[in-house]
Amino acid sequence: MGNCFGKESSSSDNFAAPGRVVGSGPLQPAPRAAVPKISGQGRSLGGGQASDTTDARAAAAKAAEDRAARASQPKGKLGQALAKEKQQTRVGTLGEASRDERRRKDADEAAEARNYN
Repeated sequence: MGNCFGKESSSSDNFAAPGRVVGSGPLQPAPRAAVPKISGQGRSLGGGQASDTTDARAAAAKAAEDRAARASQPKGKLGQALAKEKQQTRVGTLGEASRDERRRKDADEAAEARNYN
């Protein structure tokens, strides 16, 4: 079976030519990469100086503290509004929603009374 969209091969039979026996072809060794020359003493893994680690750790901690301090400062009107919302508790949020709903109902009742008379 062949591909219905493919071209017909020039030779009608792929096995018309005489074949070879396994192992009768010329041996070609696989190419190998050159081994790099090592000059000087190598470094061991996990080694290093402790002062480098503590300095890096201290620098990372200081950078994280600076980022946290900058993030806590509100930025503009939206930042201040977001900070105000974050400070509210669940009870405060529900109380504010309740007051808004009561004001809306009072306004609807007043409008209905004006329209009735």
